[in-house]
Amino acid sequence: MEDLSTRARSIAHMADVMRDFMASAVLFQDAVARTGGLNSTDLQTVGLLMSQGPATPGELAERTGLSAGGAITAVIDRLEKAGYVSRQRDQADRRRVIVTADADKVMREVGPIYGRVGARWAAYLDTLTDEQIELANELFSRAGEINRDEIEQLKGQR
Repeated sequence: MEDLSTRARSIAHMADVMRDFMASAVLFQDAVARTGGLNSTDLQTVGLLMSQGPATPGELAERTGLSAGGAITAVIDRLEKAGYVSRQRDQADRRRVIVTADADKVMREVGPIYGRVGARWAAYLDTLTDEQIELANELFSRAGEINRDEIEQLKGQR
C-alpha cells in the first residue's frame, strides 16, 4: 500500500496540475477570442449558443451568468455587429427574440484553431488505454460538476 506522504504529495501535485490546466484553458480561450475579434465573454456566449442551441436573451443571461438587462444585451449587440449571431422574432410569440449563432461564421473564424487542438488531443488520446480514457472522462465530468456547483454557490452570495 502506498504510504500517506507519497499519496499526499501526489494529490498536491494533482491540484497544481489542475490549477495550471484551468489557467491555461482560460488563457487559450482568451487568445482564441482575440483571434476571432472577440473578447472572452463574447466567445463563451457564442460557444454556449453553438453547444446548447438558440436562446432568448434572458435564457442566454442565465447560461452565462450575466445580468438579463444591459450586460447580455451589450454582448449580443457586439456579436451581432461582428456577424457571429443573429436575432429573430419567435414565430410562436412575436414578443420574444431568439438569438442564434451563425455556425458558418464561427467555424470560419475559430474552427481551424479548435480543429488543430482537437487533432492534437485525439493523437494523445490514441496513446491511452480504454481504462485511462474512462478515468479521464470521470475526472473531467466530476470537475465540471464541482465547478457548476460552486458557480451556483457564488451566485447565491451576490
